[in-house]
Amino acid sequence: MLRLAVATNAETLARIEEPLAERGIEAKYVPTTERAQPLSEPLAEERFDVGFVYPPRLMEGGVADTLLDVPWVNDREAILRSRNKAGAIARLERAGVPTPESVYVSNPAAESELRAAFERFDPPVVVKPNSATRGVGIAKAHDLDSFLGICEYLDIVHDYRAADDRSFLVQEFLPDARDFRAMIVDGEYAGAVERRLPESDRKAGRWKHNVHRGAVATGVELAPARRRLAEEAARELGIEWLGVDLLVSGDRAVVNETNARPTVDEATKYEPGFYDRLAALIRRTATD
Repeated sequence: MLRLAVATNAETLARIEEPLAERGIEAKYVPTTERAQPLSEPLAEERFDVGFVYPPRLMEGGVADTLLDVPWVNDREAILRSRNKAGAIARLERAGVPTPESVYVSNPAAESELRAAFERFDPPVVVKPNSATRGVGIAKAHDLDSFLGICEYLDIVHDYRAADDRSFLVQEFLPDARDFRAMIVDGEYAGAVERRLPESDRKAGRWKHNVHRGAVATGVELAPARRRLAEEAARELGIEWLGVDLLVSGDRAVVNETNARPTVDEATKYEPGFYDRLAALIRRTATD
């Protein structure tokens, strides 16, 4: 059996464990956070052949990377390319991949800079931390005063000197956009879900379709053009295992974000052969 070190003990591990075991891969959780690790001792008693995926905290990841000494499905560089939302959007934009109109703000920025950023858009605008996940910290501003108020709150947060990333994005708001997560395995489309808030939440004014905030992910058949868009995004970022978030508003589709540590959903929501392709990617990573 090939031994796979999984850095996160969440839904993904529970879902991939049995299907991978059927394909000769033993997936086991190896904690990298919330522990006191003697640096002269191994991180785990067992030896592993490959890791999945590089740990979410980069400092802990550096320790785990050294002590486990395994190749990773999505290594540190892949995680950083995806997590840096502005960097990923800039890379995709240069390659001609459609993305939302965006302005990158490196804090602290003068009010004149912020005002100019806001005035590039027809409000409302979306304000989004550059490297947060799960929809954390994303806000919508309908006017300049509200926008500057959000920026002031970010100033307070970023004033803490240990803050790792002091930047954020200002983006156009796409009204009534449908939110899709396409899964890319080994560079190819492997299925998609549509994330949608319950009708009662939408009527109450909620608009962020994150599963961690109550949205429901439903398996969907993504149109061929949308599939190619997701594949193109993964190819331009050079990441073989990737969740690609698409916003579709009318006839327009854009790559909104990418996630190099995507949660695996139920197998019924993916294309046939999903786990065969994932197992093949893991095996190739182990031998490269």
